[in-house]
Amino acid sequence: MRPRAPKGWAAIRFAGRQIAPGHAAELRLEVSEFYTAEPLAVPVTVLRGRRPGPTLFLTGAVHGDELNGVAIIRDLLIDQDFSDLAGTLIAVPVVNVPGFLHQSRMLPDNRDLNRSFPGSAEGSFTARLAQRMFHEVIRRSDFGIDLHTAGGDRANYPHVRADLSDRRVAELAAAFGSPVVIHGRGPGGALRRAAADAGVPTIVYEAGSARVFERRFIDQGIAGVQNVLRHLGMLDGGPVGQPPLRLEVRKSSWLRASAGGILDLKVALGEAVARGQVISINTNPFGRERSQLVSPAAGIVIGLTRSPLVHPGDAICHLARLRSRDVARWRDHRKGESRATV
Repeated sequence: MRPRAPKGWAAIRFAGRQIAPGHAAELRLEVSEFYTAEPLAVPVTVLRGRRPGPTLFLTGAVHGDELNGVAIIRDLLIDQDFSDLAGTLIAVPVVNVPGFLHQSRMLPDNRDLNRSFPGSAEGSFTARLAQRMFHEVIRRSDFGIDLHTAGGDRANYPHVRADLSDRRVAELAAAFGSPVVIHGRGPGGALRRAAADAGVPTIVYEAGSARVFERRFIDQGIAGVQNVLRHLGMLDGGPVGQPPLRLEVRKSSWLRASAGGILDLKVALGEAVARGQVISINTNPFGRERSQLVSPAAGIVIGLTRSPLVHPGDAICHLARLRSRDVARWRDHRKGESRATV
């Protein structure tokens, strides 16, 4: 028999199901319809703790081709022991189901779901899906973590994005345990910005590339989510594996190709770079150099293109700009990581 839930820790109703404390449910939340008039449903797992506590949502594949978040949530649900969970976990591994099925970033109306929150019940297909998710998942939560990768032919070094001016968001970011945290509210219509504006502190974990599973980044994401659960008192214990160095990035920008050509990258993800350092060289098909891209400031590489073919204006390198002394500290940190893995 399951222990009786404390008085006042009541059952909730979600997607037409009553879920009592100490129980879990795998649900299909209907959010729209396909061309065939068949319901479009988003898979949701709701875990209710026997003990009262906060509600945390996890979302993956808001962009349908970004798969690391799907694996983070899937593996967490399979491997984590939630028998002594406090509070409620709402896990949505695939938010953008149509994009996931077609391995597309966008929804069928070619709109970006992560520029459409909080959505509208009378708006576009994407706006309606956003409104349904916002009403059914985000608004009934106390905190959130949205899981992403880079889009298109790009890759991101693992980092957290958070509005550090919001104390509760900053605490989530610190608990997650990423060595790099990029400050900002997020673009208009982004899930995390709309959630925070509604009083639900939310962070984003960015790591890796679209359309692939990357085990190292998945494992880091799982550890970060577990740390947040411990920080919120939903799991026993305190955050573990906190990095010896954490950098708060206040300014970042994409460096873009000035000419088309065949790209030869000279830097790697996570690398510390100095002002004036060569980032890439473009050549024409005859092998003659056409242009060099150099770093306008000291910083670390948090994003890179994976395509060797570029047009003028294509984004090549996402640079987190830092003071030279912080870059030096990061360089030493990375050397320490390398020695630890030898």
